[in-house]
Amino acid sequence: MSDQPVPDHGLVLLYPGAGSGADHPGLVAIADALAPMECARRDFGYRQQGRRAPDRAPKLMAEVRAELARHDDDGERPVVLGGRSMGGRICSMVVAGADGEPPPPQVVALVLIAYPLHPPGRPDRLRVEHLPDIAVPCLFVSGTRDPFGTPDELERWTATIPAPVTHVWIDGARHELSGADAEVAAAVARFCPR
Repeated sequence: MSDQPVPDHGLVLLYPGAGSGADHPGLVAIADALAPMECARRDFGYRQQGRRAPDRAPKLMAEVRAELARHDDDGERPVVLGGRSMGGRICSMVVAGADGEPPPPQVVALVLIAYPLHPPGRPDRLRVEHLPDIAVPCLFVSGTRDPFGTPDELERWTATIPAPVTHVWIDGARHELSGADAEVAAAVARFCPR
């Protein structure tokens, strides 16, 4: 994102995947790599309430919008939004206006880690309808052996995004990106120059 750096007063707002929380080591590593830039890690409400099953997408998108509103300085504070797996997907849907609301104007980029293109073994159930409506630069960090989407599948569908897209592939990694926290964090830090 070197052509559109995030100023010092910017914010990176990240959400975890469906089965983890804001204290996920991968998200913590990103926050550490971005310091001194502010990086907020947030749990969805279902997780805060101790439930394991995520709420439906409309409720999750409303939570992301409410969190963005809490950080809105008259729309002048730029935000890089995203997260891991489901968290990143929900954020991308908000930025695309998939909830019927206008895209949040303060969001200047998306960081999508292990984007779940489709459920494992179900390439017919794609989660791509909103991608052509994303109008901000995107970083996708994924493993080359992710059962939620192969590199070829992901690149095919991210080509429908009209904004600049950067892919970083973690060789041999699966959806969990186990052991790659430092590599993922470095990719995000390169994308969000301080």
